Amino acid sequence: MTRYDAVEASAYRVAREISFEGLAAWREAVEPYLRPGRVVLDLGAGTGLFVRAFAQWFPEVSVVAVEPSADMRAASGMPMLTGDAAAIPLPDASVDVVWMSTVVHHVRDLPAAGRELRRVLRPGGVVVLRSLFRERHDGIGLFRFFPEAVRGMSGFPTVAEVADGLGFAVARLEPVGQVTAPSLADKASTVRREADTLLRSLSVQEFEAGRERLVAAASVETGPVVDHLDLLVLDAG
Repeated sequence: MTRYDAVEASAYRVAREISFEGLAAWREAVEPYLRPGRVVLDLGAGTGLFVRAFAQWFPEVSVVAVEPSADMRAASGMPMLTGDAAAIPLPDASVDVVWMSTVVHHVRDLPAAGRELRRVLRPGGVVVLRSLFRERHDGIGLFRFFPEAVRGMSGFPTVAEVADGLGFAVARLEPVGQVTAPSLADKASTVRREADTLLRSLSVQEFEAGRERLVAAASVETGPVVDHLDLLVLDAG
């Protein structure tokens, strides 16, 4: 899995974290899987956005956070275990749900990850992903201002590649909306090239041109910025 350095971790928290209110549709989408008493592994927990969200939304669920980047763990300000998808530092059959938010495109060896996921999941457990897939990116407004970023999608897997690579069956797939920012002006003030996999694929000149387009649009457009990522639920079949 990709590891972020201190600068990227700081930028990630500024540019990528979303308010709990903006994530309200995700709370509803994942609620069927986060029942009281269940143990959830947040794999690739980053700066801890969903660790905090789940603690607030589902206080009767236990969340264990695993993150490979020391700088991300430090930026989170909360206890996290060191590990990644190919080496999860948990016992066999110890979790009910594995949550992976915008992580799977960083996993280099999907079959190895699939073996680890099966190892730590209890019978009947599921893997729940919040992600962007190569063939399903029409719900991302970023491309309106940074059209060159579409080429970065070549490094993202398809739904089938993820499911087949991990060795799990698709149980659910649907887009879920989120309020990424209260306005385009807010988005323009927080956008960071180093914080986004797709934006990192741009040259400095391409990024600056896109940011100028974003700032120009923000001067005349009002209303929240709504994007859609996919909810993908996998089970052992």
